[in-house]
Amino acid sequence: MSPKGGPYDGPVSDADTADSSGWRPLQAPARRAFTLAGLTGGSPFARLALTHVLAIAGDTLVTIALAGSLFFSISPHAAQGRVALYLVLTMAPFAVVAPLLGPVLDRSRSGRRMVVVLSLAGRVIVCLLMARHLHSLLLFPEAFVVLVLSKSYLITRAALVPATVADDRELVRANARLAVLGALAGFVAAGPGALVLKLSFLGAPWVLRLAAVVFAAAAIAGLRLARAPVDRPPAPTATETAALKSHGILLGSTAMAVLRGAVGFLTFLLAFAFRRAHAPSWWFGIAVGASLIGTLVGALLAPRVRRLVTEERMLTASLFAVALAAAIGARFGNRAAASALAGVVGFGASAGKLAFDSIVQRDAPDAARGRAFARFETRFQLVWVAAALLPVVVPVPTRVGMIMLAVACAGATIFYVLGRRNYSAPSASSSNSRRAR
Repeated sequence: MSPKGGPYDGPVSDADTADSSGWRPLQAPARRAFTLAGLTGGSPFARLALTHVLAIAGDTLVTIALAGSLFFSISPHAAQGRVALYLVLTMAPFAVVAPLLGPVLDRSRSGRRMVVVLSLAGRVIVCLLMARHLHSLLLFPEAFVVLVLSKSYLITRAALVPATVADDRELVRANARLAVLGALAGFVAAGPGALVLKLSFLGAPWVLRLAAVVFAAAAIAGLRLARAPVDRPPAPTATETAALKSHGILLGSTAMAVLRGAVGFLTFLLAFAFRRAHAPSWWFGIAVGASLIGTLVGALLAPRVRRLVTEERMLTASLFAVALAAAIGARFGNRAAASALAGVVGFGASAGKLAFDSIVQRDAPDAARGRAFARFETRFQLVWVAAALLPVVVPVPTRVGMIMLAVACAGATIFYVLGRRNYSAPSASSSNSRRAR
């Protein structure tokens, strides 16, 4: 109630609450929008964050189980064939996800929440089946289903983020918080997963069963996303569909594709290079740890950088940082330099992805946002697999691989900068001509 007895229409000042003696009542401290790093509370972001943390923890456990059975437990020659097959299989889910999931997400916002729950519940069932068929050919189609469900969730989660923020300027911050929480969840889940994997009487099957439990908890958390009803958005118009092909979005997708390809290429370049050189397995652990730390640092710094520069400049800086680090790493060419490069690539890909997601969430119309994320994630995964297959099929020396990475990212940086200049120049001239008229 207001001081006049009417309905409350704003914050009450000290002058309004003070009596003649000067006494003022204590005011309750303002509630923070997100508590415990955004995992508790009833806000839309808190609900999405909790679901995301559990989903990423489950994905981490699945990755640990598959890595233990497909790569590290067999000879390098056998691993080469199995990993190549697995990489090819990772492309197939997007052939299913892209044409089917995008329109579903665009037709109904409440459908987005249902996709999250179904993708998590489905992984509970498939993980239990994979635990029984870990040494059977059935593992591969089951792994395919897990990948389809995982990618469906990630695409849907990206489409849900704009509904959890009050302003487009908060998109990078929201995306970054989810990325940080996801990275922390991966770290936390990796410990128990690795411990269960190393125990001879448990092993990879029980890692998958543990993942099923985590996915079940995530599905239960995902049910809370459906509590806030929303109106059905209209179908995307021709103008809204054309907005997905704007120069800004297409240029950003090209830059992000190169960064995603750099992650896949370097991961398998180091994995097979270390194995051919009979390096201790902890060296690959150092490289993976450096990549995860870089990913986490990129997510932490991205919101602060966004206050100073635009998302487009963040993408440019990410490409340039990877190109420079690869060139310096090629100068030394040792395992320490390769591990440091993995950290920089993780940093650049993390910051770049947050910037690109914000560009799409900012510029793509809501009625076409689902198919936008489905389409671009398909392209990114294809580039990731193609780049990862190269060092799997061809034994690329570490130094040569670093040089290739430096050249690719330097070329992408130049292309992106020139493309943005050519795009902005006509816009500026047209706006000047409109002012003259």
